[in-house]
Order: sequence, then structure tokens, then C-alpha cells
Amino acid sequence: MKGTDKVKATGLALGMAVFVASGLMALVAAEKNPVDKSLPAGPLDPAVIASAEQLGRAFNLVAEHVKPAVVSVYSEKNITLTEPEFPFGHDLFRHFFDGQVPQFPQPRQYHGQRRGMGSGMILDKEGHILTNFHVVRDVDDIKVRLADKRTFEAEIVGSDPKTDVAVLRIKGRVPDHLPTITLGDSDALKVGNLVLAVGAPFGLLQTVTEGVISATGRSAMGITDYEDFLQTDAAINPGNSGGPLVNMRGEVIGMNSAIATDVGQFAGVGFAIPSNLIKTMLPRLVKGEQIVRGQLGVIIQEMNADLAKQFGLSEPKGVLVSQVNKGSAAEKAGIKNGDVIVRYDGSDITDVQQLRNLVANTLPGTRVKLEILRNGKTEPITATVGTLSEETAAASETGATLLTKLGLSVQTLTPDLAKQLNVAAKQGVVITDVNESSLASVAGLEKGDVIVEADRQPVADVDALEQALAKAKDRDQVLLRVTRPGGSLFVVLQMK
Repeated sequence: MKGTDKVKATGLALGMAVFVASGLMALVAAEKNPVDKSLPAGPLDPAVIASAEQLGRAFNLVAEHVKPAVVSVYSEKNITLTEPEFPFGHDLFRHFFDGQVPQFPQPRQYHGQRRGMGSGMILDKEGHILTNFHVVRDVDDIKVRLADKRTFEAEIVGSDPKTDVAVLRIKGRVPDHLPTITLGDSDALKVGNLVLAVGAPFGLLQTVTEGVISATGRSAMGITDYEDFLQTDAAINPGNSGGPLVNMRGEVIGMNSAIATDVGQFAGVGFAIPSNLIKTMLPRLVKGEQIVRGQLGVIIQEMNADLAKQFGLSEPKGVLVSQVNKGSAAEKAGIKNGDVIVRYDGSDITDVQQLRNLVANTLPGTRVKLEILRNGKTEPITATVGTLSEETAAASETGATLLTKLGLSVQTLTPDLAKQLNVAAKQGVVITDVNESSLASVAGLEKGDVIVEADRQPVADVDALEQALAKAKDRDQVLLRVTRPGGSLFVVLQMK
């Protein structure tokens, strides 16, 4: 047999072997996975899939209604980078060069731009655009790209960093026939309601994701000073910030703002600023006016089972007033230390952040009705809301935010509490709760400890502690002196 014939014969044999092996494998697979003859050979039954198709059409209808009014926001910040000087300075060389310092070339400077991207939504025909403040914070140039790919320069006309809200306006002549969004009622939302998120995650323009409202009233997240977030499992990623969260009527009920993640991208939990909070600020922001917030002038804390028992309550409800500031709206209205605020302007109070938001969103000078529990009895009180000054906000809000981040719940020490805790301190702040795995817990602080000094300054009450934390010389850690039954000790509390 010739060589070529041998090759042909060998190839034929191999081919037959492969064919036989394949056939055997197919037979074995067929035996293991017999064909389910019950499955219909034709298209699926329309009656079975009708609901799914109808839901899909609803998603499509809502998306197509909202997308034209969603824009991409591009920002640029001019920056200058300088090469670092020699790391050891010149003094190191004096010994080796007999006092003659060698000459080194001057550090070079490089100029460039830092670019960012987010989303936004067109509010009106005048070209006002709603977005997050962090999308346009401290930038030199802003451009917005519409859904139809037209690009315009824009400028900030109003902003409120404390809620992370900003309003832009298209520069120059505003184009005709701008599509606009409609702000809905975020208070009407229920957990489980279907929503769509629209924006430009990772720069992918006009992206739509769907999910549900996972929770409402999320606060104490440490994202902004005033928090009342909607939580959703609709996918939100970098670039979605400032874009709309939409209900199934095509109304914007939130502005996508943040995600909870350890990996820098969506992990199932996203947060949006509710539309009703935004609506209260828009009239002033569009005009470029500063947001003015109300103030009662009280230090409040969460109510728990132990405190409820001490104050004669059958169950924990409302928030506890631990301090009334002198000359404040609360003092003028007759509110006292130890009162429990259970209702404010028609709303039942469930936690500190809720009351804080309600008061802040009340126009100063407004008369509001409150219900308090005092000595186990309900009493009505009418207060005229005062004005929260920037100085007061800087001291109290920053301190309160730090306490939350540190994992501490506190109240001002009273003679009765000192007696119950068996501590010798005459003044200070009692730790009523320490969150597990928090910085306070890691530092060794415990429930019942009394903080008497912070940053080497005496602490007389909660307000003094908050101010001491906010103004601490070392922003990375602060020295506390605390008392416990049997003595006192110093504790170094890491702030970051």
C-alpha cells in the first residue's frame, strides 16, 4: 500500500472511530436526557405569557416617556500637578558638600483636566436641569448632552450640599420644545412598588434598569446631612447619579444618588433622594436663593425600651428631648428636658432623623402643633419655628453626624442617671447605646459610660460633646475621658 493510501486508510479509520464514538455519546445522552414530548412544538400559549408581555410593554412605555428628558452631565476641573521636590530636602547634603547645597532643577508643573460624568433631568422649558450636587461640585466647566445627542454648556444656578441637590441651566439660547420630567408624590410610595432607574452608568447613555422600592425613610447613612432616602434594588452604578427613579405612571419619585457597596459598583442596594424633599427646595434653587431651614432648638435622641421605662412609657415611641437651648423656639413654646415628642405638624414621629427633617423643611416663622408626653400624659404644644443659622448648623449637624458615624447614642447626664449608674461625675454625657463593629465599640466604649472630657475639654452636655468632636484638633482621632463605676479612664477614639 502506498504512503498516500495508508494516510487515507488511517484517516478513514479515525473518521469512523470518531463517528462511532459520537454516535455512542449521543445515544447515552439521549438515554440520560430523553426528549420531553409534553413540550409544545410551536409558539408558547399567548394566554400564558400575556401578563409578562403586558408588563414588558408597560416598562417600555414608561421608559420611552421619560428617556427624552434625561441628560448626561459632563464636568471638567482644571488642575495643576507639580513634580515632588527631593524627598529628603537639602539639609541632608550640607554635611557632605561642606555647606554647599547642590543645585537641582526646579520641579516641573503639568496642567490638565479632571473629568467627571453623571446624569440629570430637564425640569422646565427654561432649560433648568436637576442633578446631584456631587456631580458638579468644584468644577470649571459643565456640559449637558440631551437624548437627541445635542450638547450644550450649562452653569449652576442653585445648590444645597446638605441634601446633595443642584439645579443647572443651559447657557445662552435655550432650545425649543424641550422634553421635561414630572415630579410625583414620593410619600405615596409603598415597599414593593415597581420603579425604573434611568441614567448613564459607566458612560452608557440612556440606560434603563428596573426594580422595586426596597425601603423608605432610610437615614443615618452618613451620605448627606439631611437624609430621607428611598432604597431600591434597581441597578444604580457610577454615572447614574442625578438621574431619575420613576414610578409606573412615568413620574419621577426620586433622584438616584448613592449605592451601598464594597466593590465600587452596584451590589443590590441603591439610594435616591425623594421627590417631595426636592420639591420643597426647587422654588428657591431655581432662583439661585439659599435654602433656609427651620429649627426648634433642642437636642434629641432615639427612644429605646430602657429609656421608655425610665420615663414612664409603656413602649418606645417618639424621640426624647435631652436638652432645650436657651432662647430657642422650643424654650419659648414650653418644651422641657425629658419631654417625648410623639407628633409634629400632623406626622407621627418614629425617629430622630425624621423629626430633624420635618423641622428643617418647615419655613421659619411657621406655627406648628406638636404632641408631647410629659410624666406619662399627652400634652399639645404650639411652637413658632425658628431659623437654623449656618453657625448653628456647622456645630450641631457636624457633631451629630459624627456621633452617628462613630456608632454612639448619647444623652446628657442628670443627677438621677448618675445615681442609677453609680458614677461620681456631676456632669457629662451618658452613652445609651454603642453599635456593634463601630469605631466606638472598637475603642472599648460601653453602654453606661459617662464622657466627661473630649479633646481635653470638659463636656457638660450633648451639645458640648458634638461641638468638641466637630472642632477636634486631630481629625483622625480624639482623646476622651470617661467614668465608670469604680473609676475613670482615658480612651482614644479613632474618627475615621
